[in-house]
Amino acid sequence: MTLTPKQTVAEVDKYIIGQAMAKRALEIAAAGGHAMLMVGQPGSGKTMLAKRLPGILPDMTAAEVLDSSMIYSIAGKMGTGGLITTRPFRPVHHSASSVALAGGGTNATPGEISLAHNGILFLDELPEFSRATLEILRQPMESGEILISRAKQNAIYPARFQLIAAMNPCPCGYLGNPKLSCTKAPRCAEAYQNKISGPLLDRIDLHVEVDAPTPWQTNETSRGESSATVRARVTAAREIQTERSMKLFGHEILNAHLDGKFLDATAPLDHDTITLLNTAAEKMGLSVRGYNRVKRIARTIADLAGRENIIANDIAEALSYRPINRGKF
Repeated sequence: MTLTPKQTVAEVDKYIIGQAMAKRALEIAAAGGHAMLMVGQPGSGKTMLAKRLPGILPDMTAAEVLDSSMIYSIAGKMGTGGLITTRPFRPVHHSASSVALAGGGTNATPGEISLAHNGILFLDELPEFSRATLEILRQPMESGEILISRAKQNAIYPARFQLIAAMNPCPCGYLGNPKLSCTKAPRCAEAYQNKISGPLLDRIDLHVEVDAPTPWQTNETSRGESSATVRARVTAAREIQTERSMKLFGHEILNAHLDGKFLDATAPLDHDTITLLNTAAEKMGLSVRGYNRVKRIARTIADLAGRENIIANDIAEALSYRPINRGKF
């Protein structure tokens, strides 16, 4: 789909049919800065959904504009348009090398990870990337920066990006569809999904299945809320996070980056809610990292609702976005 210059983000919402759960997950991702993985067969709308994310994110702050502009200037990608005033959206092809993603070369220039700072790094066909390339993401996803070491120069660049990834459930893409799936299912799906390491998957907050719309859904006249409406909720949730973190810690921190004492201070749970989370964590086999990510997602869900306290329904919804096992997302 190609947009005309007069079309706004809100107006193109009519092209997204159905996908209520995926849209909800995208809103949560935007509100808390969470990483997200979408799994679905070809034509289900994964790429289209990812491209809508910039339209529901808040405007860049003056500090973010300067940071991103400096990175683009160092990389020689400023062009003639002046400062970077819109959040970067960096789609990366699966053939990209490790250097292209992390940065490097003779002058240790920034790569896609740093060019996506303050914005979105979009990786489509995730299992098609080399495993070595994907593993580069792990450290900057935790620290928000990346170290490039070369013989003549070392450099540390900001890398506080929001990872949005998409993939088919199997090589043919039609796992679970008896009319289209290949004869190798489900063995081929397990091997395909196992191309992505467990530690990397564990760092992705939101895992959502995206179902392909049916032909008759294309005749529906209602497409739900506009991006402008969703963006207003996202902005309000971000303001809650800013106010809370400034009051508690003296600096701004998004829910996706809460850890340790910061997470404990911002996401306290009552006895019944802790019991629900602990029981689910045991049954689902959540790691400590996955357990904490559920709390972060629940904190964002509560912020979107304007609630100070996290309730059981928030935990239940957050748990629905975690994969139960590696064999099936």
